[in-house]
Amino acid sequence: MHPDSHSAPAAPGDWRARAAWLKAALDRHNHAYYVLDNPSIPDAEYDKLFHELQALETEHPELVTSDSPTQRVGGAPLPQFEQVRHAIPMLSLGNGFDDEDIIAFDKRVKDGLSSEADIAYATELKFDGLAISLRYEDGVLVGAATRGDGTTGENVTANIRTVRAIPLRLHGDKAPQVLEVRGEVLMYKNDFARLNQRQRDAGQKEFANPRNAAAGSLRQLDSRITAQRTLRFFAYGIGVLEGTAMPASHSALLDWYSELGLPVCKERAVVQGADGLLKFYHGIGAKRAELPYEIDGVVYKVDRLDQQQQLGFVSRAPRFALAHKFPAQEALTVVQGIEVQVGRTGAITPVARLAPVFVGGVTVTNATLHNEDEVRRKDIRIGDTVIVRRAGDVIPEVVTYVPESRPADARLFDMPKTCPVCGSEIIRLDDEAIARCSGGWVKCSAQRKGGLQHFASRRAMDIEGLGDQLIEQLVDKNVITTAADLYRLGLTALAELDRMAEKSAQNVLDALEKSKSTTLARFIYSLGIRHVGEATAKELARHFGNMDAVLAANEEQLLEVADVGPVVARSIVSFFSDSLNVELVNQLRAAGIHWSEGAGIEIQAKTLAGKTFVLTGTLPTLTRDEAAHMIEAAGGKVSGSVSKKTGYVVAGADAGSKLAKAEELGIAILDEDGLQALIKTGPQDAPETAAAE
Repeated sequence: MHPDSHSAPAAPGDWRARAAWLKAALDRHNHAYYVLDNPSIPDAEYDKLFHELQALETEHPELVTSDSPTQRVGGAPLPQFEQVRHAIPMLSLGNGFDDEDIIAFDKRVKDGLSSEADIAYATELKFDGLAISLRYEDGVLVGAATRGDGTTGENVTANIRTVRAIPLRLHGDKAPQVLEVRGEVLMYKNDFARLNQRQRDAGQKEFANPRNAAAGSLRQLDSRITAQRTLRFFAYGIGVLEGTAMPASHSALLDWYSELGLPVCKERAVVQGADGLLKFYHGIGAKRAELPYEIDGVVYKVDRLDQQQQLGFVSRAPRFALAHKFPAQEALTVVQGIEVQVGRTGAITPVARLAPVFVGGVTVTNATLHNEDEVRRKDIRIGDTVIVRRAGDVIPEVVTYVPESRPADARLFDMPKTCPVCGSEIIRLDDEAIARCSGGWVKCSAQRKGGLQHFASRRAMDIEGLGDQLIEQLVDKNVITTAADLYRLGLTALAELDRMAEKSAQNVLDALEKSKSTTLARFIYSLGIRHVGEATAKELARHFGNMDAVLAANEEQLLEVADVGPVVARSIVSFFSDSLNVELVNQLRAAGIHWSEGAGIEIQAKTLAGKTFVLTGTLPTLTRDEAAHMIEAAGGKVSGSVSKKTGYVVAGADAGSKLAKAEELGIAILDEDGLQALIKTGPQDAPETAAAE
């Protein structure tokens, strides 16, 4: 019910009817103010209605529902955020930076669709905020999670309920059974300015930019703090949909969202071909400064959803979409000093200490100079006025100096001979641009900290609660030396650290115990071997199948692995030729770190080579990551969308549109048992289908 007048209900003595009317009226006014930017009543009148509803709910507690406007004030602090696994991953987008990138994207789309005609694209803004997934069941908001790593995020439902731009109940009488809305939480520029003014008045630290303010506000354990900050939301995508038909196009999806009361940005359009994309980009760029919120580019998506399905995904990004970034922003400032930082691999990086300058949405005080050769090539000196560039989340860099502003006493930078952290000799090999501290983990605490931070990171061992500050304390107080020491920590040692209560310490110990069950690829990546990223770690795990084989591999054997070239092969051999690194691996395994080789199935042959799989629904005993690992270990590929090229769909409970698409195309469908049988025997001996529950 969304009344069109402010008059009271017909039966003034009926407090149930009055409460229902007040809820509907407040919802309507919230929508007008936060979504339509068109307030329908004065703030004082809104407050009067709100307090009346509060009083009724206090007198009659049975009136309180989860979708009541009074439930936006926040509740008691949480001990920590729960982890939420996304039923459908929240993928990142590929980037384009110039006109040629966009023309190439359009060509790839046309080639992928075998089309010579111009493609219809939905165009929208790339907001500078925090990606969120909202889950509605029968029209009522029941959950919200951050993007996290794309597969697993944090449960921020209590905080999202305080965001007045987000409806607690969808509009209309025909809400789907389940709807997962993907979108962005952000803070408008004027709300950001008011928040920082309050921070200054309270003598508290100011936020660097609206994005940090939005993210910090949404990730408060105390939702009452979130409720005090004005956050906005724009919907731009979809996850799970059950109980109604999927719209035919992305633009139709956003139109439907608007009908449901979900905020959708008006700065969007459907355009034709590359020319249409570029016209939209340049048009938005011209009025970027006038927008009430920060953006760092625009997003293009093939409009028709069936064409999106046909194009599918590559790695962690869709083929049907692209983010077109705006050029980096630049500003002038002065180099007050040049120091060096020590990275986790010992890399010595010169860093310019700058007079504070606002650029690219943040206040910058440091900028990378990359390496000694770069400092010499650009001839950057202490005292110079320089141009600093920042693009999106990229680390600020010094572009060049301003010759006419160079003072007479400008000083040259001298690369130190010894590490500023541990005093070890700094060495630079003839074929490398980077100088490195020779101390290693054992001697150099900076390398130790960086290596441990990498080891504990979400894409490596994923040790929740073991953040940078805690690692710094553990290293500075000589509690740990290597990653294996983490698994020897006790409750008392942790609880005695600064800002660590017994409960927090126990949470870290629980996370360490949980991290012991991992995958071989994650374990290899966590070791921090130079040049070995996630993709290479996965290829090593897929090729060798066990850690002992990786340890024993020589350069020639490593070169047989996809994604491994001579430089990477030499780096791996060098890493494991160090007895300390081999001992670390052995100690970590002795501490209980283990991984499932195909979830208990010994995979000797590449039984699934050349086959593409799509996972959907919840499997009885395997997570999607575990199932994907099994498939990849057996030589198969895992895709995010169903197409004619899909070999098999592995379906579990609550499988959605992907299962329906597979049935429509006649693609073989497997349950968990069917997948395991297929891995053991290969496609030629396995049944073509197996019932999916």
